Amino acid sequence: MATEQATIGVGGMSCQGCVKNVTGVLQALPGVSAVEVSLEKAQASIVFDPAQAGMAQFRDAIEGAGFDVI
Repeated sequence: MATEQATIGVGGMSCQGCVKNVTGVLQALPGVSAVEVSLEKAQASIVFDPAQAGMAQFRDAIEGAGFDVI
């Protein structure tokens, strides 16, 4: 399985609970193998299988959890 990595800016996170929330919704997506969310950098780094997931799914998951994609 070939994987790709993407980094997405995430707005609206204010605490480690927010980080856990964003991490959880991204990890739940099919094809996602690793997620690292940084409160300080306001971004999420995602390792994924491009045949199963992509930026549209990441954006929907983040916005669905109540945060902004920046």
